[in-house]
Amino acid sequence: MKPLLRFALLACLALALAGCSSAPPVPQVGDAAPDFTLVDRQGKTWTLSQLKGQVVFVNFWATWCPPCQQELPSMQRLFEQMPEDRFKMLAVLSNDKVDMADFMAEQKGLTFPILDDGEGLAGLAYLVTGLPETYLIDKKGVIRKKHLGADEWDSPDNLGLIRTLLEE
Repeated sequence: MKPLLRFALLACLALALAGCSSAPPVPQVGDAAPDFTLVDRQGKTWTLSQLKGQVVFVNFWATWCPPCQQELPSMQRLFEQMPEDRFKMLAVLSNDKVDMADFMAEQKGLTFPILDDGEGLAGLAYLVTGLPETYLIDKKGVIRKKHLGADEWDSPDNLGLIRTLLEE
């Protein structure tokens, strides 16, 4: 076989295989937020798509994660400042035990919903690569902020963004 023809066939094969990739795209700002249904520590079922019309804060975390522990107090302060009827905070427990999250919630006075992603399906839908990983989702279900690592969620910048989203 001639080298040019061999190269052309290999190039076509590579392009065809690349187009067959089944990996879902990583959710980015401007994308629709992947839907999930999880149960919280009190047994309430939460489905993200049913929260349209509200601003939703989705945080993937674990009790064994020091940066996650660092940001929990600011998440609680943010939760306490936001209107319950227009803002939801969902802390998605990833690769961890619910009893450990219950203990930490009691120790730190956390009152926002902690959802169990024991099967890792929500984390898989978001292709979570590390903890903590947080998404701010607007009233239409669109990701407006994605943050990897700990943050001060009650900082003036974050409060300003969330208030802007609440007013849209």
